[in-house]
Amino acid sequence: DRGEWTDADTSNSGIISWRNFFTDKHLHALIDTAMLYNPDLQIANQRVLMANADLLRSKAAMIPTLNANLSPAIRRYGLYTMDGAGNISTFIQPGKIVPINLPDIYVGLQSSWEADVWGKLRSRKQAATARWLASNEGRNWMTTQVVSNIALHYYELQALDNMLRIVDETIVLQENALNIVQVQKEAAAANQLAVEQFAAQLLNTKAIKTQLQQQVVDHETALQLLLGKFPGTVVRDTANYLASAIPAMQTGVPAMLLRQRPDIRQATYLLEATKMDVQAARAAFLPGFNITAAFGYQAFQPNLLFRTPESMAYALAGSIVAPILNRGALKAEFASANARQIEALYQYQQTVLTGVAEVFNEMKRLQNLEQLYQQRNEQAKVLTTSIETASALFRSGRATYLELLINQQNALQARLEVIAAKKQQWQTSVNLYKALGGGW
Repeated sequence: DRGEWTDADTSNSGIISWRNFFTDKHLHALIDTAMLYNPDLQIANQRVLMANADLLRSKAAMIPTLNANLSPAIRRYGLYTMDGAGNISTFIQPGKIVPINLPDIYVGLQSSWEADVWGKLRSRKQAATARWLASNEGRNWMTTQVVSNIALHYYELQALDNMLRIVDETIVLQENALNIVQVQKEAAAANQLAVEQFAAQLLNTKAIKTQLQQQVVDHETALQLLLGKFPGTVVRDTANYLASAIPAMQTGVPAMLLRQRPDIRQATYLLEATKMDVQAARAAFLPGFNITAAFGYQAFQPNLLFRTPESMAYALAGSIVAPILNRGALKAEFASANARQIEALYQYQQTVLTGVAEVFNEMKRLQNLEQLYQQRNEQAKVLTTSIETASALFRSGRATYLELLINQQNALQARLEVIAAKKQQWQTSVNLYKALGGGW
């Protein structure tokens, strides 16, 4: 449905840096710390380094190897062999036959090279390149998740702080109401049941405060874990929470979404890597062309080693190797590569579908939450105003204590629901930002 998306590609919020999306300086400091010490990001960095090492190894496999070789040895041939029988009648130097224990010293260079006629090595290098790119996108996606999770915990703490403030204000009101009803009981204008009801309501509100305080500890601990730190207090700004503006977001068209989400880009590169794996497995059935070469100096005495050209030694050989008996193993590898490619295709499709569904859901939720917040806010205003009215009527005897109790409870609940609605707006905004691929 094109109506669910805007038409401006360049307006996609996925390209917005988290520094521009989040404006709270305390939140900026938390995210900066996480970029340095978050364990998941450090693991992702190591995965990038490992993928880079695999890429370098695949590139090195395409060029000839060159090794320095120093090989001191001593040889003895059996006298009843062709070499041994020939040596005892052959002069190695004027007046000196070949000794039975023949020293052999070689120093030089050796090289080998596999000619990539069928593209097997090239396909492996392309697969390694795609996996290296995928590891970078995986790190970006992990960064997006870490940034989003920190923001979610931060806004949760802001909401809890405001809820605690409302609960504290309500406790003061309920303590005043309890004092009033106790005075009325002493003047025989109220009974013990009314006193107990007000006392029970006060205890219930204090219990709510205790629960909120524990939630603060839980979210502070979770946030510190994201920062790679031990549990502790999180510095935050809770002023003007309800007045804070939710960032305006435009999603762009689906094509832009596909280009920006790191997990979708990662799945694309992994699919490309498995395609190259299949090509390399197919090329393994074909003959391999290898060239080996060696050049150096060889002699039976160190003082004769570097005489030129007498001690020069070199070799050049080519070979064609075709698999015959091990084709079963090659077929198994080819079948495995095909299965991995199909698996990667399904994973890519699932990632794309998940991404589009997440954006669609969060867009709808953000639109509905705006309306919900306005409704909750109006309800809270009405009930908060009615507290004064109910208190005045109760003091004058024109309202029962039950009416005052119910009114206070409803007002507390309504004010807490306003904070909850604002928190849901922030959470949905952050989730939509993450769904669009932002944050890295």
